[in-house]
Amino acid sequence: MANPIKRSASLKPLSREHHDGLLLSLKIRKGIKQNVELKRIKRYTDWFWKHHLQAHFEFEEKYIFPILGQENELIIKALQEHSRLKQLFTATTTDKQNLSSIEKELVSHIRYEERVLFNEIESIASEHELEIIEKEHSKNIVDEWEDKFWTIK
Repeated sequence: MANPIKRSASLKPLSREHHDGLLLSLKIRKGIKQNVELKRIKRYTDWFWKHHLQAHFEFEEKYIFPILGQENELIIKALQEHSRLKQLFTATTTDKQNLSSIEKELVSHIRYEERVLFNEIESIASEHELEIIEKEHSKNIVDEWEDKFWTIK
């Protein structure tokens, strides 16, 4: 198993949010495996998008990505992935294929940001830029969701 990535204190809250995204993917996988009604899983992904992921993407796009610039190939890829994930999360369908795509593509995106993009950003960000990120990031997350479908055995 690889050693954990040492993350700048300024980016640690965003990495924790990435962890929450990985947990969402796990919950989707468990729900599908346990044949949970897909509408229940979709309601949760809708809630997660609205209360967590949408604001996370907006924050990255406003404060993190400009450090490398909009023309940077790593940023272009991240923005394309954000766009694709937004399409998946906001789709009105409740089918297994869409939920599976959310699960797989979200994991892939998070791994990319953690292993590639954030490392590059940390290597060139100034102290001032990191201070702005830390100052502007406010964690306003609501963690209560009543239907814990992923715990069904």
